[in-house]
Amino acid sequence: MNIRGNEPLRQKLAAEYVLGTLKGGARRRFEGWMRQDADLRNLTVEWQQRIAPMAEFATPVAPPRQVWRAIEQRLGLRAAPAWQFWRSESLRFWRSLGAASSAVAALLVVALVTTTLNAPEINYIATLNDEQARTALVLTADSRHGALDVRMLGGGAVADDKTLQLWAVPKSGNPRSLGLLAAKGGVRLALSERAIGADVALLAVSLEPRGGSPDPNGPSGPILYKGNWVRL
Repeated sequence: MNIRGNEPLRQKLAAEYVLGTLKGGARRRFEGWMRQDADLRNLTVEWQQRIAPMAEFATPVAPPRQVWRAIEQRLGLRAAPAWQFWRSESLRFWRSLGAASSAVAALLVVALVTTTLNAPEINYIATLNDEQARTALVLTADSRHGALDVRMLGGGAVADDKTLQLWAVPKSGNPRSLGLLAAKGGVRLALSERAIGADVALLAVSLEPRGGSPDPNGPSGPILYKGNWVRL
């Protein structure tokens, strides 16, 4: 089977590979194609960059009780004596792993298959990194509700007299302010073409005085984080 000239199939297989829904022989064949096809490897990395940050928005999902009973039986973890502490530790590990996997799977279903009228329509996602390439923020653009959600994942402390400001840097002209950010947690901003227009070359976060940059033409403080939109 030759998939080099079939772009829709390549996209579908790369997405399924990243999601983990490509199983068995199909997954092994895809890995073999990737070893011989640099473009296919790059395509798979692009899907990883699109999907992986979504896990940051996952909430715990508790599997049904019968699922745990079946896992306990298969792993031999049921009714272990108290002194066999390693069994209870293993059970906690598997439960934590299962809950995390369920949460990520549920998130991806919601993000990729919007089946209700109120579901967000995430068109763009971006990860903003510091100078050491560590991810500090995840941004999602929801065109259905005109919302730009920003989630802080890391980064240094912000002094009380300072604030973080988000900018869209166009290919030409002055940076455009998209709003002020919380030092921790998340914030929702209004979404407009100022943020996701075709002329946006870069997203950046600067450190500014409280209230934002006093310079109407752009940041007045240092740029701490930067990154680009990935269109979904």
